[in-house]
Amino acid sequence: MAKEKKLVEAITSMEEDFAQWYTDVVKKAELVDYTSVKGCMAIKPAGYAIWENIQHELDRRFKETGVENVYMPMFIPESLLQKEKDHVEGFAPEVAWVTHGGLEPLQERLCVRPTSETLFCDFYARNIQSHRDLPKVYNQWCSVVRWEKTTRPFLRSREFLWQEGHTAHATAEEAEERTIQMLNVYADFCEEVLAIPVIKGRKTDKEKFAGAEATYTIESLMHDGKALQSGTSHNFGDGFARAFGIQYTDKDNTLKYVHQTSWGMTTRMIGAIIMVHGDNSGLVLPPRIAPVQAMIIPIQQKKEGVLAKAQELLETLKEAGIRARLDDSDKSPGWKFSEQEMRGIPVRIECGPKDIENGQAVIVRRDTREKITVKFEDLAEKVKEMMDVIHHDMLERARAHRDAHTYEVTNYEEFKKTIEEKPGFVKAMWCGCQECEDKIKEETQATSRCIPFKQEQLSDRCVCCGKPAKKMVYWGKAY
Repeated sequence: MAKEKKLVEAITSMEEDFAQWYTDVVKKAELVDYTSVKGCMAIKPAGYAIWENIQHELDRRFKETGVENVYMPMFIPESLLQKEKDHVEGFAPEVAWVTHGGLEPLQERLCVRPTSETLFCDFYARNIQSHRDLPKVYNQWCSVVRWEKTTRPFLRSREFLWQEGHTAHATAEEAEERTIQMLNVYADFCEEVLAIPVIKGRKTDKEKFAGAEATYTIESLMHDGKALQSGTSHNFGDGFARAFGIQYTDKDNTLKYVHQTSWGMTTRMIGAIIMVHGDNSGLVLPPRIAPVQAMIIPIQQKKEGVLAKAQELLETLKEAGIRARLDDSDKSPGWKFSEQEMRGIPVRIECGPKDIENGQAVIVRRDTREKITVKFEDLAEKVKEMMDVIHHDMLERARAHRDAHTYEVTNYEEFKKTIEEKPGFVKAMWCGCQECEDKIKEETQATSRCIPFKQEQLSDRCVCCGKPAKKMVYWGKAY
């Protein structure tokens, strides 16, 4: 029993130290391990399986909108990176460089991709000549390198996994339509699969992507009241096209520049899942993303017929399309329960001699620990039904938490006091001047998260300077 207790005690409570709680969960749930390369993580099977499910579900949604997958090199010649001034300046502090090939110094340094805009632009300049070549709607699944100073597993590492979409269009209207379309794909994915509610909006010019005309974002709120940028979609206009000479001959036989977009989501979403849904016993995985949706734990498994019935139930669940497993290890049931909770498996199914005698099993929800008894013949149907209920309840709890930690303020003193004392989103009016944005960040460490599409008129004055307000903005401290 001491060992079973220790498994849970190994996690620092989130109320005591949220950062340590997060690290404990990541380690104890065996999602990642540290490596000999500082700032880089080894993603273990339990963590990578979550990413595979994210990848599978996003990829399916992308392809439904006409996206095709490609792959570009991981190296970018320095001369190519220099072609778009704002872009290179934005990434310069984070770039890792290759200077030697084998024992020989390279004639030109190679950047290890922090993002692939320049590679796609170079590719499009060669492959787009006519309006018949458009649109190009491409995506690639890859890793990128950004030399971060402060790192944390999933949230910020020097190498991370992501997808990056890069599209080219004939008109500005088509590019804007695609930019918003992909943002909506991300928002729907977060709510329908990850059970994470998001705020959709536009980034301020200060916070937009380097080289973009406009950046749109989905912002989510973690349990500790900090914001997390959860997906972005950028409209590049024709800025990159002009820098790289990406032109096409239109139907009227004139040369025109293409309009481009880019959009991405990363492994930091695993961090979001942990911080939105986790509790002091470990992970709580949304059923639609969980690699294992149901764990069968036999009780008194050495007794005749128990393991055979558990195996039979496993096959029944698998045939119903449920991702199920059987824990037939020699650990005690109490240990297995703690382990299942730590790993965040949505549903636990207990089955022992008395259950078999009564033709039933006990189903336990991970999120609420509610127990129900179900007849064997109804098990698969009930588990499916329960997973939908769990998803719905997790989304609503996360939404209620976000709403309860979203505050409206109309003056600067109130703004500073709220940011200091009440972690969460702060809604406040803004005049549109970067001076006010810079002042807020300097004095409160809060940043503009987004200018939401759903605008509210909280007052007619900027919360910082008191001048006429232009937009309502979500502000907050962020990861």
